[in-house]
Amino acid sequence: MNETLPLEELVLPAAVDARDAADFLAVVALNNAVCADDAGTDDLSQTPAELLAGLRDTADQIQRIFIVRDAGAIVGCVIVGHATAEPTSTQFDLMVLPQNWGRGIEDALLARAEEETRALGRKVMQTWTLHPGRTDGPTITPTTGWGVVADTPLARLLASAGFALEQVERNSAFDLQAPMDAVRAGFEQSSIAAGEDYRLVEWTIPTPPELQEGYAWALSRMSTDVPAGALEVDEETWDAARVERREARLLEGGQTMSVVAAQHVTTGRLAAFNELVIGADRTEVTHQFCTLVLHEHRGHRLGMLVKCANLLRWHAVAPESPRVSTFNAEENRPMLAINEALGFVSVSHAGAWQKKLD
Repeated sequence: MNETLPLEELVLPAAVDARDAADFLAVVALNNAVCADDAGTDDLSQTPAELLAGLRDTADQIQRIFIVRDAGAIVGCVIVGHATAEPTSTQFDLMVLPQNWGRGIEDALLARAEEETRALGRKVMQTWTLHPGRTDGPTITPTTGWGVVADTPLARLLASAGFALEQVERNSAFDLQAPMDAVRAGFEQSSIAAGEDYRLVEWTIPTPPELQEGYAWALSRMSTDVPAGALEVDEETWDAARVERREARLLEGGQTMSVVAAQHVTTGRLAAFNELVIGADRTEVTHQFCTLVLHEHRGHRLGMLVKCANLLRWHAVAPESPRVSTFNAEENRPMLAINEALGFVSVSHAGAWQKKLD
């Protein structure tokens, strides 16, 4: 059944408690409900303050929200975003609850995402779907050949619209309330392996001024040094100002981030880093954002070193947080091996989809 329900663009409120914030709060609730339903976990929820801070700052990414109403209630949404400095792609999140699937809402939202991409003159569309950790039904294998995801209605919609599943990511969780013996052992062993060529530096954002440029360089390498399958990823340009803007968004959303990095003693360059983030409620789930060992510094167990050091540091930052949630590409075996050795367990999966426009 296809219904003709109009799309409209959502105007962002100035604050989450503003008088006109009701529609935005409904979108946040829809986003969290869809994530929980698709992945089978509540760990991926965002607070209104976190989501609004990212949406309102348009210096590095511009995001537009399109909604569909039925009898006044928001029954579907798509957020279409594009980086301001990188020219190739748009990314979008399409949200429709199962009870509203099949009415044509999802088709209209996907069509709008493509219209926005074409209007920007961009040639690549990318989106990520969430999937349960286990499924007894049909599965889809990505072009990388690593991992599978459940064959869901959204996956079928994307495939029928010309998208290819390019990569599968594993969502893993680490129990922060369990004994940390494996983490301490990993820290000691990796410290020995790293030797005197590297030293640890650690901070809670905002990043100290003397580390901003080096941190910016390391963050830029996330676009070049992380496995991406056949996804078209622009090389990102970062500087101290972009680091400051990113951290301002996190702080505005009530979030705290701890960073531990391995610094190459000879050059002073950051060779590896790990980020842990939590919202205003320190009893909620912790999220690992970026973890990277720059390719020229691999082979010294720096990934294990920074990850263990930050997990140990995190107990002082958020001692009541129950667990860490993180995503890694299934083909990123070195990082997954670290996670598995420390006790991370698989919870859900994400699929990275891409369509190239004519």
